[in-house]
Amino acid sequence: MKRPELLVCHDCDLMQRGASCPPGGVLRCLRCGAELERDLPESLARALAFALGALVLFMISNLYPIVGLAVNGNVVRTTLWHSVEILYLDGMWPIAALVFATTIFMPAMQIVCLLALLVPLATNRKPWPAPLLFRTMYAARPWGMTEVLILGLLVALVKLSHIATVVPGVALWSFGALMLVLAGASAAFDARQFWSRVAGEPLLAGAPELPEESGSLRARRSGRTGALTGAACGIARCHACGLLARMPAAAHAVTCPRCGSAMHLRKVASLSRTWAFLAAAVVLYVPANVLPVMDTSSLFGSQKDTIMSGVVYLWVSGSWPLALLVFIASVAVPMVKILGLSYLAWTTQRRWKWLPEQRTRIYRLIELVGRWSMLDIYVITMLVALVQFNALATIKAGPAAIAFGAVVILTMFAANMFDPRLIWDALEHEDG
Repeated sequence: MKRPELLVCHDCDLMQRGASCPPGGVLRCLRCGAELERDLPESLARALAFALGALVLFMISNLYPIVGLAVNGNVVRTTLWHSVEILYLDGMWPIAALVFATTIFMPAMQIVCLLALLVPLATNRKPWPAPLLFRTMYAARPWGMTEVLILGLLVALVKLSHIATVVPGVALWSFGALMLVLAGASAAFDARQFWSRVAGEPLLAGAPELPEESGSLRARRSGRTGALTGAACGIARCHACGLLARMPAAAHAVTCPRCGSAMHLRKVASLSRTWAFLAAAVVLYVPANVLPVMDTSSLFGSQKDTIMSGVVYLWVSGSWPLALLVFIASVAVPMVKILGLSYLAWTTQRRWKWLPEQRTRIYRLIELVGRWSMLDIYVITMLVALVQFNALATIKAGPAAIAFGAVVILTMFAANMFDPRLIWDALEHEDG
């Protein structure tokens, strides 16, 4: 009789017996509701088709102008690369590097690695080196922010329409298509199916059998803690490829035998690192909102705008939906991330046993919305690149742009450092 497959939740570490996933369905953790497995029919074929489309769209998006601005017969057009170059020449190299990394380099790495993994499989060959390519793709995925760039372009176009005639370029439409195709490629790619084709399905030697009524079910029904967890059994789950592996005694981390990623029962110094990144983000949040984010020079003088003044400008000009969007993404979201992560870190450090499922959901929400704070950085990038009419008008990025970009990155690092499994550890010995 075949042993039931074991699943370990990456958010609460609960070990539970696997079940067959219905067509198009999802298996979720019984304790925290995290997604454990999703049925994706023809996953690799669909991911390959999306990746090929993304490659073509990516090349078009970076070779052709995104948008043009016409003033008194003069037309200024810009590509994404040219926008990055202007920021660099203006001395704003930290912002130039951030925009380059999140809109050009990381999406390119994701597309190239995905093709390098899937094209050999389509020709019945194994990709080489599959572990390195897989890890690179997995690391690049959260930092590719094409969808945020599209919203930033929309906000920039509304602002520019009050200055001059806006001429949409080919790349504007191709970037919109690229956003959808890249999202489709990420959603279609199933790491489980990929590694099944490349390396088979390795079994975990000596994996414990779950009783007929597993610890997860008992915890669910009676409200009692002490459910069977991966840490209690010395089993870690790879966050990249999902493989389960036994941890040697007293080891903080091991290398995944399948994809080479770091595996750990708990992230080392998770809370202290989270607090460190949060403290740095709080320090920079003040100048990011007080100092000017843009400096506009024209025939009528010079004007310095903060993030809030940009929101007010959109509101009074009648674009209240975009004003609300910019306020949420650039002001509310960074503050919510800081407060939310501080709450999670503090309650976890105090070993609170209250509402662990709700706190885990808060963590997932913070991870989901973190990238959208980059919206204002992309708006500034487009405005700086296009409003270059010498004596008529020019826009330059202000010092707040660097501080704001740093806040976004620091809060993303803080969320990455926090280990949600620590939320549930306080419950494990409640009855002891």
